[in-house]
Amino acid sequence: MKPYNKNLKQASHDLRNNMTDAEKLLWSRLRNKQILGLQFYRQKPILNYIVDFYCPAANLVIECDGSQHFTQEGLEADRIRDEALAQLGLKVLRFDNGQVMGRIDDVVEEVYQCCLDRLADESP
Repeated sequence: MKPYNKNLKQASHDLRNNMTDAEKLLWSRLRNKQILGLQFYRQKPILNYIVDFYCPAANLVIECDGSQHFTQEGLEADRIRDEALAQLGLKVLRFDNGQVMGRIDDVVEEVYQCCLDRLADESP
């Protein structure tokens, strides 16, 4: 079980109800165990962050990044966040909204391959 900040519960609920178009599209391809039968969660609190998508079996976080992530401040905040999540053994995959909206099949294939790799690394 990853560290959970219960104070983020309402914020994560609000984010689930107000997903971006890119998040909605990606969620349509992750939900219902469509990738290797793996369960994904959306807008999941971990530490003091809310990650866009989380797969506990593969220790994988997926982020859909809008333009605010590509400012100097956004890039630095993401670097710090990714480091903190990596300390928990989580791999973070980042896709910008344009990738998700324009090349969803490529994005899903990358997620699929990453899950395969992560599961293979954890098997005895």
